[in-house]
Amino acid sequence: MDKILVLDFGGQYDQLIARRVRSESVYAEIVNYDRITVEEIRKEAYKGIIFTGGPKSVYANDAPLYDGKILELGVPVLGICYGHQLMAHLLKGKIVPSGNGSEYGKTEVTISPSILFKDMPERSVCWMSHTDFVEEIPEGFSVIARTGKCACAAMADEERRLYGVQFHPEVSHTEYGQQVIRNFLFEICGCERNWQMEDFLEESIRRYRRELEGEKVMLGLSGGVDSLVSAVLLNKAIGKDLVCVLIDHGLFRENEVEEVERTVRKQFDINLIRADAKKRFLDHLKGITDPEEKRKTIGEDFVRVFEEEAEKLKNIAILAQGTIYPDLIESGKGDSATIKSHHNVGGLPKDIRFKKIVEPLSSLFKDEVRELGIKMGIPEYLVYRQPFPGPGLAVRIIGEVTEEKLKVLKRADAIFRKEMKKAGCKSDQCFAVLCEGKSVGVKGDERAYGYTVALRAVNTDDFMTAEWTRIPYEVLESSSNRICNEIKEVSRVVYDITSKPPGTIEWE
Repeated sequence: MDKILVLDFGGQYDQLIARRVRSESVYAEIVNYDRITVEEIRKEAYKGIIFTGGPKSVYANDAPLYDGKILELGVPVLGICYGHQLMAHLLKGKIVPSGNGSEYGKTEVTISPSILFKDMPERSVCWMSHTDFVEEIPEGFSVIARTGKCACAAMADEERRLYGVQFHPEVSHTEYGQQVIRNFLFEICGCERNWQMEDFLEESIRRYRRELEGEKVMLGLSGGVDSLVSAVLLNKAIGKDLVCVLIDHGLFRENEVEEVERTVRKQFDINLIRADAKKRFLDHLKGITDPEEKRKTIGEDFVRVFEEEAEKLKNIAILAQGTIYPDLIESGKGDSATIKSHHNVGGLPKDIRFKKIVEPLSSLFKDEVRELGIKMGIPEYLVYRQPFPGPGLAVRIIGEVTEEKLKVLKRADAIFRKEMKKAGCKSDQCFAVLCEGKSVGVKGDERAYGYTVALRAVNTDDFMTAEWTRIPYEVLESSSNRICNEIKEVSRVVYDITSKPPGTIEWE
């Protein structure tokens, strides 16, 4: 089986790069730059190597550098963003701060003829995110792309099969990004399409059947696709040794906990326990307004409830979670920057009493999780349910979480989603947010002083980047009218038109 090494230098998009490679039916594995030597890379016989981006500057004292001999292996290398600069640095090129030349977001790029850019137009849109740039390219290289601010948006040494791009071909906003990756894999590395999702499924079942033999495992079932796919996968591996716990924490959407319980019991032969912990969660959230503190408080309560349920059942020492890779990335995996702690990653307490955490989906993206779910026979209507954050509605309430706010938000969220569905509006995720503070309105010729509800809808294929959904005005109008008319505590509705980045999908 052909395989590509994604050498990770702490970028936000390292797993997304691997995802783009795997989407071409070529196996990719990610290894942190300080976990593998040049000699080990040689022995693994990779067909190609991709250097990821990263938050550092190559000339900084703490920059993640690598042995320049990697470029002498005769293996094709593609450097992306920081990886592009690192390649230039290792080969005696010059990298300098961009200053006013920094670029963020969509940028027009002009390319020159190159194998890397085969079947691409001369001009297209790419995604830039950099504060440094290659001012002088190494000997033997030529510039093969440029933008209005970046004289070297890409470089190539065709003879040695070494390539660098300042932009991010792996994100969906780069128009021909997948073509760049495809050209690298097949035109430059000579890979064959010989890896499928079935391989991941079969290997995962074998792995967990072996690793968890004789063990009892508890899994937190939230009702979202990630935890459900994790449960079905582990159930295939260890059967009745898996116990799923659905914690009713009071932070679900309207009628959701009942729907989840009914669906799981009816559709799947899985051990399921429902634990009522609404009072516990709300009591512990009193007075907390900081989003990170909320997440950590909720994360600790989750684990404590799991521990208590495990003690009741006895002999359960392993906790399984539906963590996927974007959760790890945003929580500050490896050398990447922390954006927000997910309750099942950065929010876990340090004194957890489970001896082991199992995360069967931690190397997959949302679209891959859904593909895996379909492969295992999970019905499409469950697989394609909209994502729901682990901390629930607590991170869609800005400020302190109270019973009144939860009641208001649940109703507003349900109204918005129903109006979207009724109008046939497509979005990968849509929901309501309850803003902090109140604003003046007028209802029935009288002054009203109520909450502001923000509506949010995005389109994305990987949840690492996202565009706000262009909802018809009529749907926004009907949603706003219903929310203000049917919920007396609300006086104003607004629509969030922020993409990711710079915003995240959730508000907290």
